Amino acid sequence: MKKIFVTASMVLAGLVSYGQFTYDYLKAADQYYKKEDYNSAVQYYEKYLGTKNKAFRRDSYKPYAAVTASRKTAAPVSSEQQAVYKLAESYRNLHNYGKAAPYYETVMEADKNSFPLAGYYYAVSLRALGKYEDAEKAFRNFLNGYGSKDGYSTAAAREVDNLSFINGQLKRNDLSKYEVRKAPAALNTTGASYAPCWTADGALLFTSTRPDPDRNKGYINRVYTADYANGQASNIRLLTLSQPELLHQGAVSLTPDGQQLFLTRWHIDHGKKITSIWTSRKNGNSWSEPVQLDATINVPGSNTQQPFVLPDGKHLLYASDRPGGQGGFDLWCAVLDETGKPISTSNLGTVINTAENEQAPYYHAATRTLVFSTDGRTGMGGYDFFSSKGEPGNFQTPVNMGYPVNSVKDDIYFASRSNNRNLLDDVLLGTDRAAECCLELFFLHKDRPARQLSGIVVACNSNTPVAGAEVRIIDTVRHTVVTTRNTAADGSYAFTMDEYQPLVAVANADGYTSSSQRIDVPADEDAEAITAPLLCLTPIVPPPSPVTLEDVYYDYDKSTLKPESFTALDKLVALLNENPSMEIELSAHTDSIGTKRYNQRLSEARAKSCADYLIEKGIDRNRLTYKGYGASMPIAPNSLPDGTDNPEGRQKNRRTTFTVLKK
Repeated sequence: MKKIFVTASMVLAGLVSYGQFTYDYLKAADQYYKKEDYNSAVQYYEKYLGTKNKAFRRDSYKPYAAVTASRKTAAPVSSEQQAVYKLAESYRNLHNYGKAAPYYETVMEADKNSFPLAGYYYAVSLRALGKYEDAEKAFRNFLNGYGSKDGYSTAAAREVDNLSFINGQLKRNDLSKYEVRKAPAALNTTGASYAPCWTADGALLFTSTRPDPDRNKGYINRVYTADYANGQASNIRLLTLSQPELLHQGAVSLTPDGQQLFLTRWHIDHGKKITSIWTSRKNGNSWSEPVQLDATINVPGSNTQQPFVLPDGKHLLYASDRPGGQGGFDLWCAVLDETGKPISTSNLGTVINTAENEQAPYYHAATRTLVFSTDGRTGMGGYDFFSSKGEPGNFQTPVNMGYPVNSVKDDIYFASRSNNRNLLDDVLLGTDRAAECCLELFFLHKDRPARQLSGIVVACNSNTPVAGAEVRIIDTVRHTVVTTRNTAADGSYAFTMDEYQPLVAVANADGYTSSSQRIDVPADEDAEAITAPLLCLTPIVPPPSPVTLEDVYYDYDKSTLKPESFTALDKLVALLNENPSMEIELSAHTDSIGTKRYNQRLSEARAKSCADYLIEKGIDRNRLTYKGYGASMPIAPNSLPDGTDNPEGRQKNRRTTFTVLKK
């Protein structure tokens, strides 16, 4: 009997010991989970569940039952079902969707009703793993079984749209122009590396949770600096910036002169992440003690993060969930005074912000482009990069930057070293596209082929092509000739440029007047080819020949019309009445006898007499002009070659004509 009692005591002690360390594992896991230390949480949830050594099920054995009597005051911990769900959540927050998905699936099979969001995050994980058909099915199943109309149902419907967008992006025909690869291994070590920021002298600042042998405080976010050249990083070291223990900091931005630093700092308070923006000034080779910005930026009770100073040094972009936004994190813009202090702030509005989250703003000066990340628009899924042309107060509708700039996971931080019109020339991304746990830095480059411009020169009156026209392309900014082309048989011309810019095309051709046509920068500057508007040339039309009015006579040395002139003038009246839009010029000429001044005055008076006659006959005076030419336009010699008088020639020169100015 004694032996049986001893054996029973040993078994009970073993159960108590077994229950104690499983309880300790679960308690530790819950504590880490509450602090959002997901790296540590997964280790202890795995240890806890590993001690079970059996499949999870709804009626599974509860390890605390055997030791309840000895631990009545123990702190409450998760149930086994909750532990599995939190393990799935921890892996998802670490971007390890491969391990998150099966745990979500296990929870759904065991107790779907107790964990209604498991189906949503299971579908998110499948999408992140590239299982698009399964993901679409899972999202639809979630929508069919989820009874609430809230942000999750809205997001699930958007995810269904995302999957359609993904399929289209993966079939793009320009993917060969992109180069995407993981940044040098020295930048992507254990833990996360993200939030790249370039200094004016080409150094790289970034945030990382890599282990620090001098501190050994777990996964703390710190700001590092590195030398970066030719795609390689070296001399990686902590930025000489004060950082209290257990305080995280990162996502930095510099003023254009490099003398002021804005940075994000955060801590975990009762399981909640509290973020704010601080500033520090250059002090030799180090930085001054950071100072928290005032309530203009950091509104009490709200989170503010991810600062970015615009190239003008007068504006600060940032993300915040402060009141007055559209929902979640919004992008805001603060005005800085000459000392770099924010003096006012405003929301970027509904053009940029959605009811979900917008984060990590970046601005590329050369292309006037805002790049940011959001999970509130149709895209590849999770956070996607979007771009918007303009400046604060005048941004255009954002456009998804597409695959492979975006991936099916979270793409959040963007920084381009390009100072030309190719935004994607030399970029570092903060993305988890190839990571099991965390954000990593990726290099991105897109080849930007020469821009193709073409146009056609036509005749204005017939719209027919003008072959052989010379077309000069002028840069309206530098006022220089970019290129000269001659049109082909079909009137076409074409040329290439590195980048689109405002131009003027000037065309000349024999028999035509010169003409020009402005060529504006297209709305889509990534378009590889554009066609300029038609450039039309006006044909040069020879001046109409004057028509001599036969049998128009005047009194000698006077401008009075003789009656025998009326017949010829009446015929002209009839012609004008038959052509009501016709306009004419009446002209009178003399022979060479008399002074130049006398002949000019006489011819003009005679031309006026003809015009007056037509007006008396009902012709609108606005259709008539008159002019005297004196002896300046003879049609026959006034004298013979030997210098003697030529009466017949002088008679021909004494004439009245009309010229059609408008038909």
